[in-house]
Amino acid sequence: MSNDLLHRPARVVVGLSGGVDSAVAAWLLKKQGHEVIGVFMKNWEDDDTESHCAAAVDFVDAAAVADVLDIDIAHVNFSREYRERVFADFLEQHRRGRTPNPDVLCNAEIKFKAFLEHAMAIGADAIATGHYARVRHNTETGWYELLRGVDPSKDQSYFLYRLTQQQLSKAVFPVGGLLKTEVRRIAREIGLPNAAKKDSTGICFIGERHFRTFLTRYLPLQRGPIRDENGVTLGEHCGLPFYTLGQRKGLGIGGVRGVPEGASWYVARKDIPANTLWVVQGHEHPWLLSDTLHASDASWIAPPTPGVATMGSAKTRYRQRDVACTLRAAEDGRFTLHFAQPQWAVTPGQSAVVYDGEVCLGGGVIDAAGTTPSS
Repeated sequence: MSNDLLHRPARVVVGLSGGVDSAVAAWLLKKQGHEVIGVFMKNWEDDDTESHCAAAVDFVDAAAVADVLDIDIAHVNFSREYRERVFADFLEQHRRGRTPNPDVLCNAEIKFKAFLEHAMAIGADAIATGHYARVRHNTETGWYELLRGVDPSKDQSYFLYRLTQQQLSKAVFPVGGLLKTEVRRIAREIGLPNAAKKDSTGICFIGERHFRTFLTRYLPLQRGPIRDENGVTLGEHCGLPFYTLGQRKGLGIGGVRGVPEGASWYVARKDIPANTLWVVQGHEHPWLLSDTLHASDASWIAPPTPGVATMGSAKTRYRQRDVACTLRAAEDGRFTLHFAQPQWAVTPGQSAVVYDGEVCLGGGVIDAAGTTPSS
């Protein structure tokens, strides 16, 4: 276990999602002698009748796990908090033509704030989830550090970079030191009913349906031109919020008369004032490459020294390998990253997360990307 809190028997409230990771996390904690209580978090209820989030099925699975493990489980509704703290920001970012990552805000505001507050109110010493990450207390600095999960293909520290020292001091990630294959093996060996359950993907409140179809329920369609780098109009978009930088599919310009054949088309820019979507041909087009990004709304687990260049690595999206960078942070929550190699489709609204080896330093929300002029 990677958190100093659990060197003694403790009362730990586990967020049981219905998935195998949180189920094994609960089992590991109970095996170590802790008092374990399960909580199923309901974070979305707008589509209960359509069951897009399959919340009812997930709760049945979570309850079945609690029964096998012989622990209590409660069903707690955080839907109001989710709508106010996460979904409202999600819509506002899309209105601004950005591409937000609601999972980052959900962790900071719901799973490690609303849920943590609930757990503390019922006498918990700590909370636990099935995230693939680790927490370490650095006795020299006194800081709690967020570490990558041991399984590089499942590491979820990217989504947790906004956690505060107070939140990290109460957080336990029991499967963070395991490979996913080990988690599946444990689940099978102890007879968990969800041992073979498929991992959930995507955003819960969107579920299995088409993203654009969902978003049109909340944002109006404002059509405008699709233009190439020469200003030639190639077609019409259905609304800038429904596209993201680097997008290749769903542009509706393939096979259109007058559109040049050859390399695939990619979304490269979104001009909000002109309501224009700019596209380019070729994955490595210069408009898609950036060696600098500017971010704001920074959240630092261990704050860097303002104005001082710090070497590290960073991700500008979750499914991406780290790349070497130089960080310069300001005191106002803004920072700049300079990359040794150009990065592809750096997208406003996404998170730029910075690392020092296995330690996640924090990050912020990307505002803009660019190319540093050559000297």
